[in-house]
Amino acid sequence: MNPFRKAAATIAAAFVCAAPHSALAEPDMVLTFGLGAQVAPGYFGSDDYEVGPGFAFRVNYLRLGGRRFGSPDPYHEPEGLGLRGSFRYVADRTAGEYPELAGLNDVDDALELGIGLGWEQPIYRVFGDVRYGVIGHEAFVGEIGADVKFRPSDRLLVTFGPRAQFGSDDYAATYFGVTPAESLASGLPTYSASGGMVSAGLELGLRYRLNENWGVEGALTWNRLTDDAASSPITGLGSEDQYGAKVVLTRRVSFDF
Repeated sequence: MNPFRKAAATIAAAFVCAAPHSALAEPDMVLTFGLGAQVAPGYFGSDDYEVGPGFAFRVNYLRLGGRRFGSPDPYHEPEGLGLRGSFRYVADRTAGEYPELAGLNDVDDALELGIGLGWEQPIYRVFGDVRYGVIGHEAFVGEIGADVKFRPSDRLLVTFGPRAQFGSDDYAATYFGVTPAESLASGLPTYSASGGMVSAGLELGLRYRLNENWGVEGALTWNRLTDDAASSPITGLGSEDQYGAKVVLTRRVSFDF
């Protein structure tokens, strides 16, 4: 089974099997899992859009070695400086699915995991994340962003703000470079993509709490590829403007060790 389909099945099982945690006992860890659908470009630089699985993941609370990070309270609103987890799935890129890429090497699915720092206040937040491709591209990526927060009701949180994404040389070469061998096979010019800023854009997010454990989250995104990513002949086949939309059902799950 594809490892990402297996991961989706695991998340779905958590939705079904997770039992409510006793309010009298403090858990050791509280995570939020989300599973749904998203619309995104078929690959970085593409102007063809695909519907695929959408995921969400957050560490709400962790008790480790006598230290506590976050809060197990489902109604807790974080304030001040705090650690945050970071997660992204990037779908594979194949010439079989996108004929315009004939001659280019296929790129496998990637799973990026990392950590970041955030500063939370009632009406705004800023953050910076660093991730590594533990599966797939095996390169470093980073993201910085800021949001203003709106609360139309006690259940609904709306956020809006800028985003900037960065990638290492290996990341840029994987998704935007064209080797001499690929150039001969594809007809595209040889291109050596260097790391740095990859894109800049905006994100509108919505988070609706159904009850203590269940919720619905969505996001609309626009990112414009920059620098070497924008100048890549691969991007020249599609568009520098990259749009996305995602809706997921979320579930808080508590764990005792």
